[in-house]
Amino acid sequence: MHAPLDHFATLAVSAVDNSLEPTLRARIDGKAKPPGSLGRLEDLAVQLGLIWHPAPPRTDRAMVFVFAGDHGLAEDHVSPYPASVTQAMVAAYLAGCAGMNVLAKAAATEVCVVDAGIAADVPPHPGLIDRKIGYGTRNASREPAMSIDDARRALSASIALVSDAIDGGIDIVAIGEMGIGNTTSAALIAHRLTGTPIGDCVGRGAGLDDAGVLHKRAIAQKAAARTAASAPLEVLAEFGGYEIAMMAGAVLAAAAKRRPVVIDGFIASAAALVAVRLHPAARAYCVFSHRSAERGHAVLLEAMAATPYLDLGFRLGEGTGALMAIPLVRAAAGILTELADLSDVLAGRLGQTQ
Repeated sequence: MHAPLDHFATLAVSAVDNSLEPTLRARIDGKAKPPGSLGRLEDLAVQLGLIWHPAPPRTDRAMVFVFAGDHGLAEDHVSPYPASVTQAMVAAYLAGCAGMNVLAKAAATEVCVVDAGIAADVPPHPGLIDRKIGYGTRNASREPAMSIDDARRALSASIALVSDAIDGGIDIVAIGEMGIGNTTSAALIAHRLTGTPIGDCVGRGAGLDDAGVLHKRAIAQKAAARTAASAPLEVLAEFGGYEIAMMAGAVLAAAAKRRPVVIDGFIASAAALVAVRLHPAARAYCVFSHRSAERGHAVLLEAMAATPYLDLGFRLGEGTGALMAIPLVRAAAGILTELADLSDVLAGRLGQTQ
């Protein structure tokens, strides 16, 4: 069932060659448009050029990986929903009728649903990938959520899965999740890896009222006080979820294979921060899709010097924000691969663009 440890242990992430940026910007400035007139889309085009160099960017096939896992923290009522909702939502994904499915269809993106650690035996389904590490994590307010070995196995499983998908022709990777209680885990990861007070990392999650937020914050403070862990792998094991670990692995796999990985909101950004702390070169491959309405997302974005492209008030998770940014990735790649050079337009040489 489990991928061998060496997928994580032997992973290598190559840094992009930032010395190429002036050449790419000059090339974009020479396109048939005023320099800088496509704003931040030009920045994204440069990023894609650096990622794919020396090949031109490809964007034909995009896939969103939605990792699902349960959290022992849900025992402490940190969410207004019971843990059983995780499995119920996975059933909705497999039926093709969840919010994620609707947006994936609109974004012409393939969907891969992964059982990372649902606390139940999920019936086999052709659309479900079983990579279950355990039946939910332990309660991080009382003990480590998972062992270091389990965290490594989760990372390794998703590295293998995403690497295989890229080898099979996936050009754009996007990450999303489902797991009742996972905003508390993400808040704890943000708190410990950035040093930000826990109160600035804990938000309403799936819709807590003010009293619920205060209770959630108290549970998070209890969990944080339990351990002084600060190394990224230790923090992931102490506070994370199997689905968060697998999202971190997906980021690392995309970076190792030199593909852009589109990061969703708060929880996906917590996973991305773990990945970047494990392999700093992975940061250059991350495309930050949107600014989540969840409290604490700004903390994670600041820690990675990231400015997201969209601000739609989303806080659903499931990869929905990442899906809305995939058309932007395709458009940015088109600047490099399809937009005519100004010199060709002025000389009447249309049809001879590079």
